[in-house]
Amino acid sequence: MNLINIAFTIAQWLIIARVIIAWIPSLRYNPIGRLIVQIVDPCLRPLQRLVPPWKTSGFDISPILAFIILRIIYELLRRLL
Repeated sequence: MNLINIAFTIAQWLIIARVIIAWIPSLRYNPIGRLIVQIVDPCLRPLQRLVPPWKTSGFDISPILAFIILRIIYELLRRLL
């Protein structure tokens, strides 16, 4: 169970880091920033297609949706194990 907690905590922090990178574009050129974008963006892209930012006045809600989905998956796994 601890491993699951750690994995989900890391995933949440990566999403938060990706949001910060979106706010400060110069971080995207940092090697760590590029790595975070490469890891997180493939997970956020389907959510961005589901609710494109232009439908929400330019506000990208895909990280919020990702947090909700992560929480649901976490709770399901916790109940199964």
